[in-house]
Amino acid sequence: MQIIVVSRHLKSARTITIMPRHVLGALAVFFVLVFLSSAFFSFISLHFRLPIVENILLSVQQQETRQTRDYITNNLNLMATRLGELQGRLLQLDTLGDRVSDLAGIKSKPAAEAAEKPGQGGPFLPAPLSATELQQEIERLATAVDRQADDLAFMEFKLLEKRVEERLMPTTLPVRNAVFGSSFGYRNDPFSGLRSRHDGLDFSAPTGTPVVAAADGVVLTASYHQEFGNMIDVDHGDGLISRYAHLSAMDVVESQIVRRGEKIGAVGTTGRSTGPHLHFEVRMLGVPQNPATFLKRGEDFARLQRR
Repeated sequence: MQIIVVSRHLKSARTITIMPRHVLGALAVFFVLVFLSSAFFSFISLHFRLPIVENILLSVQQQETRQTRDYITNNLNLMATRLGELQGRLLQLDTLGDRVSDLAGIKSKPAAEAAEKPGQGGPFLPAPLSATELQQEIERLATAVDRQADDLAFMEFKLLEKRVEERLMPTTLPVRNAVFGSSFGYRNDPFSGLRSRHDGLDFSAPTGTPVVAAADGVVLTASYHQEFGNMIDVDHGDGLISRYAHLSAMDVVESQIVRRGEKIGAVGTTGRSTGPHLHFEVRMLGVPQNPATFLKRGEDFARLQRR
């Protein structure tokens, strides 16, 4: 490369020729100067310990130390806060679990755990936890909270199952202010006088007395039967059926959903009957069950027995 220099102070133009060796030489000189300058300042700072350099280095170190300490302190505070939240949450879950387990009829703790713990005491000497110990404690409590939440979910399911079972269990008296007639079991037939089996309970009441559903269910049958007269069968699920016979009126139709205590008909004397009464049956998978076993769970049955 050639550089032509022209100036009013020069009588003629000058030409400067730059060869590759000149460029390489200039770069080499530049790097040598940079290296020597760095070495010089390092030597001065290490051996003569210039106050300005020392102050700068010390300030940088202190700032980095302070930032690191603040970062660690903030993390420890966050971990301690999280630990406190988990401890409080676990305590709430334990208390709630005890109450729910009592309602569900489930033992929340084994007998060995429920046993009284040996006495302990002494002065309180707090021992700070390290970051590793805090993390381990947080993980332990998080696991305990998850386990307790699973237990509560199971107890919630059992309570729901119990509630559904109670709603579908025929425990409500189908006729109020009635008088007991024939009980479940064997009796003398009212027409022939011969020994026969009676698969239900008879509730004697005036014609037209309301008859209600003993539990929630779906009307399976609402039709006339030669022996039972006007008859309603209510399906409560899982093979459980309640039957209401000899009705003077039927207020429901097949496939209709009925609720516990809802009026479905009226007492009558239709079919093979000697007088106005309700014949009430409970069947499980087609097998007759003693209705008193179910009705005893209700509050009205005991009062009816005392009449």
